[in-house]
Amino acid sequence: MSTGLIILLIVIAAVVVVGAATLVARTRGGHGGTSLKRRFGPEYERAVALHDGDTKAAERELTERVERHGDLREQPLDGTERQRYADRWTAVQEHFVESPREAVAEADRLLAELAAVRGYPDGERYEEQLAALSVHHPRHVDGYRQVHRAARLGDGTGESGARTEELRSALLGARALFDELTSTEPGRHRAPAGAERTAPAAATHSHARSHTPWALHRSRPKES
Repeated sequence: MSTGLIILLIVIAAVVVVGAATLVARTRGGHGGTSLKRRFGPEYERAVALHDGDTKAAERELTERVERHGDLREQPLDGTERQRYADRWTAVQEHFVESPREAVAEADRLLAELAAVRGYPDGERYEEQLAALSVHHPRHVDGYRQVHRAARLGDGTGESGARTEELRSALLGARALFDELTSTEPGRHRAPAGAERTAPAAATHSHARSHTPWALHRSRPKES
């Protein structure tokens, strides 16, 4: 076989390999976008919006999150730890009645601590912790983002009714993530905050009573 023929065959083989690789990449890209959208849900839409509608850039970011944190395995909580965190969250909600802003700051710190205990990056690396949580709890991680943002606002010019409602909304959203991080059923996605939910028969007393301060706060008549 002549040298020229060998070179020609090598060139043809290289073209075939490159073409096949390109086809596979395109196929994976199409399915990858669908898979990422299904996996991240609202986080996918948020990433696209942050990238001004550039879905490829958003998908690159989300893919990087999965590559960094997809293999993370949540550390278990024993019954005592779960009860302790439930009691602390109840205290946060009760504190909200008298001091909404301080309660939101407490909730932010509590979630950061709980996430670290479950095996996520510690709260000192908030952005990395948030990214890891978004991979494993994408439908509720925005509640943590909102409560963290509210906690960082600092003292305002007053506790207006509208402002208090914003803080309440942030805390309710954060509660959904708290529920998942303290759940005895890893990987189970619960209903979004505000949705009607029936407490399981095995729920602890602390979890059951933790909603009471909200009802009192919303319906308590103003004293003259």
